[in-house]
Amino acid sequence: MKNHRLSFWLRTVGAAFILLLSGVLPSQAQSATDSVDVVVRQAMRQLRIPGLQLAVVRHGRVIKLGNYGLGNVQDSVPVATQTCFFLNSITKAFVGVAAMQLVEAGKLDLAAPMGRYLPELPATWHAVTVRQLLTHTSGLPDIMPDDALVTENNEKEAWARVQAQPLDFPAGQQFAYNQTNYLLLGHLIDKLSGQPFAQFIRQRQLEVVGMPRTTSGDAHDVLPHGARGYTYTQYIDGQRRRSAQLQNLFEVFPPSLRTAAGMSSTAEEVARWLIALQQGRLLQPASLPTLWTPGRLNDGSQRGFGGKLTGYALGWPTVDRPEHRAVAPVGGGRSAVFLYPDDDLAIVVLTNLQGANPERFVDALAACYLPDMRVADGFGLPPTLRALHRTLRQHGFSQLEEEVKRARRRNPAYVLPETAVNAWGYSLVEQGQLTDALAVFQLNTRLYPASANTYDSLAETYAALGNKKLATQHYTRALQLNPKNRTAADYLKQP
Repeated sequence: MKNHRLSFWLRTVGAAFILLLSGVLPSQAQSATDSVDVVVRQAMRQLRIPGLQLAVVRHGRVIKLGNYGLGNVQDSVPVATQTCFFLNSITKAFVGVAAMQLVEAGKLDLAAPMGRYLPELPATWHAVTVRQLLTHTSGLPDIMPDDALVTENNEKEAWARVQAQPLDFPAGQQFAYNQTNYLLLGHLIDKLSGQPFAQFIRQRQLEVVGMPRTTSGDAHDVLPHGARGYTYTQYIDGQRRRSAQLQNLFEVFPPSLRTAAGMSSTAEEVARWLIALQQGRLLQPASLPTLWTPGRLNDGSQRGFGGKLTGYALGWPTVDRPEHRAVAPVGGGRSAVFLYPDDDLAIVVLTNLQGANPERFVDALAACYLPDMRVADGFGLPPTLRALHRTLRQHGFSQLEEEVKRARRRNPAYVLPETAVNAWGYSLVEQGQLTDALAVFQLNTRLYPASANTYDSLAETYAALGNKKLATQHYTRALQLNPKNRTAADYLKQP
């Protein structure tokens, strides 16, 4: 079973990433930047993205800017270098930098309880630390539960309501992304800096870098050269559905929540901000490891959004893996910034489509500059699985079980972990190779027959292939093994 975002993608986009994520690139005679254009245009075509803006940073300088499609579909206005896009939750990365600036100034202690700085908060909130706010491990109730809309008209009421609620869980026990954390960080910046947080960020970051087009606001504001927002998602009878019809997206970020999602910018200006950050113009170089270290739960583990976003640092989601790790702010399901610290590479992708989720294809763009990142070659898999993947690419996935038996004969200690095999299967799904993924999930059910998760993943893939009979069979088994499996239960209720 994969996280709910991939499940939704499976049901809607299906196998659209076949060429994109399989690493099919132009001939070697073409440059990396030409390859980037191919990957971007494939993604835009397959995901029906109206407009996209790109910046690539390599070795401390912007080496590519790209503008694709329409920023305003109604008036056929093309995306240009000066087109501004909403950053949504990428704003939180700027807040993380602001917090570290206050740490460097001796005004803020990440380990300190919030009650030290904001004693007016409810007493049950006082022990939550600053770091727990930044990393979404606070347990505070969410001011926007189930994405409930908060506007300028009801933000005082919403703030009063959320303060009256109990903690969702003890601080540090879980990762739970919520906007209350960053609303409080806005109050904290206001108090410790002596100025409104938007002014503090402008003065200490935007003006230092030179980012005149980067602003704070929402759809109520007239944004010069602003891209319009769009979506294919509709809610019909409370059910989320993807339609063929492009619709306008009206995004509201009331002032108190603009530390959570309030900034707009261009790919070029965000790229310059990344360069300044790495060159020590915004923070001391010694502060970057703290900024980019994911939060830990009380049991020492780390959590993130799921998929490749395995952790959450100080406003920065993290991609923790043996090769080509990244810090990766994402926003609104529409934009992503991936910085690869060990590779001196960063990629900024801003779009105007909610649901584009460019974090899925940014690694494919990075592979244009770092060829060993090609997913088709098994990038991201543990060494044992990567070797197996490469063998099967030559001989076919029909040989999977025989290859595993052969490996076990050579090495009786040969083990394929359930979670790693499951992730491998979903990697193939994301490449559009559903039949190969099926072979992997079938193997996992045989390796781990008592696991509900293995049957759930197999059933989900059968469903994506349109085989309702076998999907039903394996969802039934998954539900027998785990009666709390809502995905299986919901599928089996369908006529």
